[in-house]
Amino acid sequence: MDGNDNTAMGKCPVMHGGNTANSSSVKAWWPNALNLDILHQHDKKTNPLGEDFSYSKEVKALDVEALKKDLHALMTDSQEWWPADWGHYGGLMIRMAWHSAGTYRLADGRGGGGSGSQRFAPLNSWPDNVSLDKARRLLWPVKKKYGNKLSWADLIIFAGNIAYESMGLKMFGFAFGREDIWHPETDTYWGAEKEWLADSDGRYGDLENPATMENPLAAVQMGLIYVNPEGVNGKPDPLKTGLHVRETFARMAMDDEETAALTAGGHTVGKCHGNGDAETLGAEPEAAGVEDQGMGWRNPKGTKTASGAISSGIEGAWTTNPIEWDMGYFKLLFDYEWELKKSPAGAWQWEPIDIKEEDKPVDATDPSIRLNPIMTDADMAMKVDPIYRGICEKFIADPDYFSDTFARAWFKLTHRDMGPKARYIGPDVPQEDLIWQDPIPAGNTGYNIADVKARIAKSGLSLDEMVSTAWDSARTYRGSDMRGGANGARIRLAPQKDWEGNEPKRLAKVLGVLEGIASDTGASVADVIVLAGNVGVEQAAKAAGFDVTVPFLAGRGDATDAMTAVESFDVLEPLADGYRNWSKKDYVVSPEELMLDRTQLMGLTANEMTVLVGGMRVMGTNHGGNKHGVFTDKVGALTTDFFVNLTDMDYSWHPVDGGTYEVRDRKSGDVKWTATRMDLVFGSNSILRSYAEVYAQDDNAKKFVDDFVAAWVKVMNADRFDHQV
Repeated sequence: MDGNDNTAMGKCPVMHGGNTANSSSVKAWWPNALNLDILHQHDKKTNPLGEDFSYSKEVKALDVEALKKDLHALMTDSQEWWPADWGHYGGLMIRMAWHSAGTYRLADGRGGGGSGSQRFAPLNSWPDNVSLDKARRLLWPVKKKYGNKLSWADLIIFAGNIAYESMGLKMFGFAFGREDIWHPETDTYWGAEKEWLADSDGRYGDLENPATMENPLAAVQMGLIYVNPEGVNGKPDPLKTGLHVRETFARMAMDDEETAALTAGGHTVGKCHGNGDAETLGAEPEAAGVEDQGMGWRNPKGTKTASGAISSGIEGAWTTNPIEWDMGYFKLLFDYEWELKKSPAGAWQWEPIDIKEEDKPVDATDPSIRLNPIMTDADMAMKVDPIYRGICEKFIADPDYFSDTFARAWFKLTHRDMGPKARYIGPDVPQEDLIWQDPIPAGNTGYNIADVKARIAKSGLSLDEMVSTAWDSARTYRGSDMRGGANGARIRLAPQKDWEGNEPKRLAKVLGVLEGIASDTGASVADVIVLAGNVGVEQAAKAAGFDVTVPFLAGRGDATDAMTAVESFDVLEPLADGYRNWSKKDYVVSPEELMLDRTQLMGLTANEMTVLVGGMRVMGTNHGGNKHGVFTDKVGALTTDFFVNLTDMDYSWHPVDGGTYEVRDRKSGDVKWTATRMDLVFGSNSILRSYAEVYAQDDNAKKFVDDFVAAWVKVMNADRFDHQV
């Protein structure tokens, strides 16, 4: 055979693509197929530490004082392969921690530093994260030393804390407890752009109105953490940038004062790196060659001097003393007038006019050279935006207030996605309860559970009222930032009591009954709500011929209005609930995709979703009592009828107006039931159908009940961090 035949692939013993030509994905062939990978991406098989490993146990044995000493020493131990600016790695470590935590967004709770995801793509290769791979490699000896007692997630954030501490800032506190993931979080939507740093226009309905940014996004461009430092779409305009800063930080759960404090405090130390053409940098980590060993952005000037580094393209320090915590940021920003200049890398930056020589910072490598400080467009917004300027003037008048405000905002930034204080570990956990932590008082466990259940059973509440109320209370939980859930019984408080998805009139009736039982028995309302759901499930199982006792964990507390930041709970409102066959309105995203998103946030698998939907349907718990998907003549019994009838070929399925479907008898043509896409997907999607068929089998009626109860308990207890190891 000559060199032109089609045998090149045959020379390799590994099939390249098999029978799918150039495709390696079902989605490439059928792009509209429902992708269930979002529900299984953190499979335990990916964790090399094994199923019995408990990070919360390991980290409690961590020698925190020894770790602090090691990190303090690391800050000033400049390495030849990546020299420290002014001999101090503080700025680099702060940027690493900030960019890890700063991906958090309030809308869906995703992002943040709680999982160590910065180690993986795309975050490890974002343009905004240039050279942070070096920061993590500098930390490797520390991680190696403390091993399983210290996660990367905790170490990355703690290094930022120690960096500030080493430069003179009194920190508000720190909590360990972030557990590492072991592969990328592919469920997080970072935007639809196909190009890094593409113009912002596609993210906004109107770029002039920052509030029109696409939800749940918070950053203004693909590959950035917050805003473009050169201005909106790279065009300097501090007033306009200030509006985008305000929207972006609000979407990351920060108010104006916290935003100003973080901007000023973040830029009080460290510097930007743009002493050369950023286009000449080597490939990012995910695209670099194997010889680069997971590091990227090879610097064409090498790494012999700190001042030769290139990252953002902007070049210079913000303050006179960039490795000291002081008020220098405000002094330079407000004492001088500033003009636009270009950095050596060609980026827009602001530089002072007629600055005194002694106010200039020295070169990061050569202290005999003094250079102009710089400000980004966002920094200039702190001066020209009237709201931010007023806050900064308040800080200038009271430096201690500024330091405390920043330390608290930094704590919030780095802990916002950790959930309640019950998950906090370590000697430096602040005693103060903060409202953004969604505090919940301890609940009572000394009441008679059997008596409470008996009172509920005799209360006159229907099965669907009990089950639906418990579900609505618990379904707000999202594992992305550990917020929501049944603990706290916030379903009885604003804003949840008025959410359309919670059927306010029905909810008020049920709560009126359950609150009376709680008052009479000493149980919390939160516990009684869950117990009522359990009673309903037990009644449904009994109606199906199975006597079961749903496991229950007592001790939930009841939150108050004073413990609830109403505006921060607005984002938890369900806009659709496939489990109760309801959507608030039609959305661009399909109903089944919304169901997957909610399922992933609740921490459920595809199989658990399947069994819960099937059970909820036959128990008659649909929103508003609608009958879609109730494929049974024995409503209220926990039977497998949903799956039996879904897979029965005696029926055919026909679309009608409004996104609903009719289920007709093939012989007579009579309409037997109606359905939505959220019902039919369990028969149309090949993976979900495989689960549905398991429960449709004649021999799995008991398995169905057992699996439903297990999944139900998982949802009810998802937020019980006080009992999780």
